Amino acid sequence: MTITARELNRATLSRQLLLEREPLSVPDGLRRVVALQAQHPASPYVALWNRLAGFDPAGLDAAFAGRSAVKATLMRITLHAVHADDYPDFRAAMQPTLYGARLGGRFAGAGLTPADADALVPDLLAFADRPRTSAEMQAWAGERVGTERKDAAWWGPKGYAALHHAPTGAPWSFGHRPSFVAAGTAGTAGTGAVPAAKTLDPHALRALILRYLAGFGPASVADVAQFAMVQRAPVRAALRELDGAVEELRGPDGDMLYDLPGASRPPAGTPAPPRLMAMWDSVLLAYADRGRVIPPAYRPLVIRRNGDVLPTLLVDGHVAGVWRPTAEGIEATAFHPLPPAAWEGLAEEARSLTAFLAGRETEVYSRYHHWWAKLPTSEARLL
Repeated sequence: MTITARELNRATLSRQLLLEREPLSVPDGLRRVVALQAQHPASPYVALWNRLAGFDPAGLDAAFAGRSAVKATLMRITLHAVHADDYPDFRAAMQPTLYGARLGGRFAGAGLTPADADALVPDLLAFADRPRTSAEMQAWAGERVGTERKDAAWWGPKGYAALHHAPTGAPWSFGHRPSFVAAGTAGTAGTGAVPAAKTLDPHALRALILRYLAGFGPASVADVAQFAMVQRAPVRAALRELDGAVEELRGPDGDMLYDLPGASRPPAGTPAPPRLMAMWDSVLLAYADRGRVIPPAYRPLVIRRNGDVLPTLLVDGHVAGVWRPTAEGIEATAFHPLPPAAWEGLAEEARSLTAFLAGRETEVYSRYHHWWAKLPTSEARLL
């Protein structure tokens, strides 16, 4: 079976609840979309506002507070919000990547070794049996390795150890000064133990792949590897071992794609309503071939060289520009001319988003406004 580029786009939008907002609870919605990028505290909230009918941000506050939703360093060594039931497998599948990334560089530059991490992490997790600030974690590390090495000694385990971010308060549960708590405490799904650091857990990788395909499929080996930052060879091996649980399709370029049997793949002509997507929205970053949602010419405009991913306009299922809140309303900048119906749909979304943000942070993402001076403009409107 062959699937077209437009059918791939509609499959992604369907899995990510972007064809129609669904009347789901926050935990159920998070489970459906698999993982939300969470570098900016507001982004998981804006992401769920785009996806859930009648989304109440208090529901996500409660999920983070009760830890049915957790925020942690996971795929691509970035912060994600995931359902607590998914965290153990995601964490185990990512462990070798986290080990290699977090225990090199600055950690080794301070004269610390992986053996030092093995010795530090169990006691660090015991110390984090309740929320601890970065300053408290650094002070704890300094007592063990010396104050001159405390920053490096905390920087490595911050991503390598099984830690969750602990809520710190309004407006978006997490501030820019994070606190941390050990996974597995306060009734979470994880155990708090660090898996074998250098050995990929094949069971966990297979579980991650199945969850990824549920939320983002159909996808190639390269897509899966990009999503998780796992090497392609183990991904291929895992897909072979999943024979019968996944099916093969041919993509528009003839590439082999994998998907779950019976998963949603709407027709190419399925309407896709306009959306105002969050910064770093997962749908923009979950593939090696990001042309599924981002036209190639627009990729360098919305994904900046330093890794910032701007809040985007989604029109007919594809990125068509960017948006930002101002004191006067939502400013939408299109990269190409849009038809009147698209502007009307965006204006309706902007009214809803303005009301949503009014209860939390009216001018969210304002620190990133400097990028707008560097963007081309076909048309900009205050919605």
